Amino acid sequence: MGVLIGLAVGLGLTLIASWWSTPNPTRLRRAAGRQIRLPWRRVGIVAGCAAGAWVVTAGLTGSPTIALGVGLLASVAPGAVRRGRRERVLRERRSAWPDAIDHLAAGVRSGMSLPEAVAALGRRGPEQLRPYFAQFGRDHASSGRFDDALDRLKVRLADPTGDRVVEALRLTRHVGGRDLGRVLRSLSGFLRDDLRTRGELESRQSWTVNGARLAVAAPWLVLLSMAGRPDVVDRYSTPTGGLIVVGGAAVCVVAYRLMMRIGRLPSERRVFA
Repeated sequence: MGVLIGLAVGLGLTLIASWWSTPNPTRLRRAAGRQIRLPWRRVGIVAGCAAGAWVVTAGLTGSPTIALGVGLLASVAPGAVRRGRRERVLRERRSAWPDAIDHLAAGVRSGMSLPEAVAALGRRGPEQLRPYFAQFGRDHASSGRFDDALDRLKVRLADPTGDRVVEALRLTRHVGGRDLGRVLRSLSGFLRDDLRTRGELESRQSWTVNGARLAVAAPWLVLLSMAGRPDVVDRYSTPTGGLIVVGGAAVCVVAYRLMMRIGRLPSERRVFA
């Protein structure tokens, strides 16, 4: 039994290390829903976290039952970390769009052709968006087809704001409009207002979310602080105590997921996808 637990912990730690070493752009493209993660990898990460938490807690408290509840709670950690990192990357990219649009408008105003202005964002645009526009420049240079390069850019971005910018560029290219600079500046202003409003909502939401997380973690912190007493360990080592621990862990997991779902801000939908 100890060998199996050790193998599970080792496999889980290996998978966690490989997951953390994945570059952010790759994880962002996966988060866009265009690729499917292998189920065994996700299950292995969850199992490794749960097994590691179980081993550590059992070693510290001497109670496998209490350790089982902590292991169940730890199984939620990989998903929470993954969602947190994905939301952070998306937030950083969302905040980079106004500057990218300003660069694009400045390039058009300075007399650059539309493909040149878009490709220039791969060199002078915001860091979060440079790889996408650099690839656009390579696509356009190899094929010479502006619409096809825009289509591939839109697929790689998988972003509502990117869809609007791409369609505005496409429309201007086809009808020869002269108001692209004004349209881009207006779009930049709207995005900055949206970011300001969303930032205020997220700052207010963080108080509620952090309070709910503390409410979920508080009973387990109290239980772990009391686990050094032999009488407490004996009580929770019984079948009834085990049922209370496992049931409490399940309730905490469900409550945490409900809290995150209810408190999540609505995301903008893609209209031109």
